[in-house]
Amino acid sequence: MLHIIKKILINFFLFFSLFLISNSKDISIVIHGGAGWFASMTEEEIDGIEKALSKAAGLGYEIMLEGGTSLDAVEKAIIILEDNPLFNAGRGSVYTSELIQEMDASIMDGSDLNAGAVASITNVKNPIKLARYVLEETDHVMFSSNGAERLAIEAGIETVSPSYFYSEEKLQRAKNKINTNSKKGTVGVVALDAYGNIAAGTSTGGMTNKTPGRIGDSPIIGAGTWAENGVCGVSGTGHGEYFIRLNVAKEICVLMKYKNLEVKKAAQLVIDRLKSMGADGGVIVLDNKGTPAMIFNTPAMARAYKNSTDYTFVRIYKDH
Repeated sequence: MLHIIKKILINFFLFFSLFLISNSKDISIVIHGGAGWFASMTEEEIDGIEKALSKAAGLGYEIMLEGGTSLDAVEKAIIILEDNPLFNAGRGSVYTSELIQEMDASIMDGSDLNAGAVASITNVKNPIKLARYVLEETDHVMFSSNGAERLAIEAGIETVSPSYFYSEEKLQRAKNKINTNSKKGTVGVVALDAYGNIAAGTSTGGMTNKTPGRIGDSPIIGAGTWAENGVCGVSGTGHGEYFIRLNVAKEICVLMKYKNLEVKKAAQLVIDRLKSMGADGGVIVLDNKGTPAMIFNTPAMARAYKNSTDYTFVRIYKDH
């Protein structure tokens, strides 16, 4: 009899917890698929990008609605984008000057400021998975190149052959030394779960025709990614060297934390400063209530936001 009563109580508290989660107004997720010009895209590509953003936002939101964490939502949403060749991350990563892909990724837990990052990896199918493994299963924050790839094998994280990343279009852009990310971009996600925890993650293939070994802001905690409970979470996309110099992601949260700026104002100030330095880019941000900011100084930034079961905001261009 006591066993039955205990089981009933457990099921009741589980149901009650899920009820509270499902009715939480703070569950939010915001996503970017890169900032730039997105020039000469076909209608099919535009539609593909928008559908992928919507799918990633929907999956991340549902994970949190069902009791999952913001870290779960960030990782799973980014995996969708890493698996889509329309984005410059994972499968869609661009080529270096030596005609290989070198990928970077990071993820951060705002509850304890723990983070994991990987840089210059060439054979990991989903870099964000390895970044999360670094966060949760090691005593370190960042691994790079061969060491990171060995860690992936030891962890049982899927590795692939170079043919998985092959793209004739991207190969020709690298061969012709076309150093532009005007069409496909870095991906990033920020999520706030029902427990009040913020997480952020970013994944990229870097710059077309970059010098091998070059690392941008995406795996740099504070530059391309930042998450801090009670303040905000940020993922950036753009000219990485400037994001590193300005420590963009953390700078936005610092303005909010110590100057009490609201999320859009803080993000706009930092992006304006980037522009004054001659750098292009954008950020997605969530504050501790789930209020989003999607700020960029380029004609476009692929972006999505979701905080309800019946509506997902998806846009690419400023005027669309």
